[in-house]
Amino acid sequence: MNTHTIENNTPVIPADAYDTTAFYADPDAIATVTNTTAPDAVALPSEDASTAELLTVAQEAGHRAVPAPLAETALVARPLLRRAGLPVPDGPLSYAIAPELTIRYAHTAASPIGSPGCLGDDDTLLVTGSLRRVPWARAADAVVVLATAPFGPVLFTLTPSQAHLTPGTNLAEEPRDDLHLAALEIPASQVRRIGPELLDEARLRAALARSALIAGAAERCVDLTVAHTTARTQFGRPLSRFQAVKQEEARLIEETALVRIAVQTAATPLDIGGPAAHFAVAAAKTQASASAAEIARIAHQLHGAIGITQLHPLHLATTRLWSWRDEDGDETHWAHRLARPLTPTTLWPALTTAHIAPAAQAIETSRGNGSPERI
Repeated sequence: MNTHTIENNTPVIPADAYDTTAFYADPDAIATVTNTTAPDAVALPSEDASTAELLTVAQEAGHRAVPAPLAETALVARPLLRRAGLPVPDGPLSYAIAPELTIRYAHTAASPIGSPGCLGDDDTLLVTGSLRRVPWARAADAVVVLATAPFGPVLFTLTPSQAHLTPGTNLAEEPRDDLHLAALEIPASQVRRIGPELLDEARLRAALARSALIAGAAERCVDLTVAHTTARTQFGRPLSRFQAVKQEEARLIEETALVRIAVQTAATPLDIGGPAAHFAVAAAKTQASASAAEIARIAHQLHGAIGITQLHPLHLATTRLWSWRDEDGDETHWAHRLARPLTPTTLWPALTTAHIAPAAQAIETSRGNGSPERI
């Protein structure tokens, strides 16, 4: 089996190019995250890295089409485990937000009130149901699951080997596997009770991670398109010299810049949390998903027929754009969440403020209920 490695013992991203041509020639290839040093490795950041640094790494992974759950591990699973107080494994991780699971106590306790089984001797759980389209489940050492237990929101971990795995992929052939659980017992040591705010943070982190990957893939489309129109000649001059091509390239660069800026702007609000985080992440995922289709369209249009072939690297970026656009909420989903708390009074400040945090705070103040809009 052909494998690539991503080392996790240094926060530095090597500057060398990540060539995936040979990797994808093997249909059974899968990337692994190990402590070995490889010349084509993209490093997982250190545990104390800021969200801005994590987003930079995720964008680089999207740019290189790295075949591994790097963004899922660094931006979603690891921070959630640390927030919940659970050990953080060294290897690759994935996540699943699954409120539809059926969860009950494994060790029920007698209770003079309520129905039988409404209390437990401890937090050991029996979990039944399916986790749908879990990113990179087959390659993950553990999956971080957020669900609803009898006592409220809960976070726990499981390994894919504990479930029946049905393999699946997205359009880019990245693993999106279903995990089927049949009365699986989760020890209390792997279970943490969490507040609704951590469940909200999980959704925000997943959406922002996907947005960062889109930003990286969009940059790859720009690189490949500019290189192609510069090298390709027609009627005795490069394609890039034609006005129509220049206009489309300018729009491609503009859409990519919009996505990159929206993602970067969301880093600090996510660290702060609260309404500012909801506002910034909703704006980032709305922009990223909305721009993904246009970026892919322009890139393929300017490449012509060569861009749709399996032998050309453009498809590694565009198929990911089409897939990631819908994952963790598409532009319609997040646009509704972005617009829901807005009022005639707060709309203009939200559109014109130089900082997202004051605008989001103005929205929250106008609502007057002191709690963030649930996303």
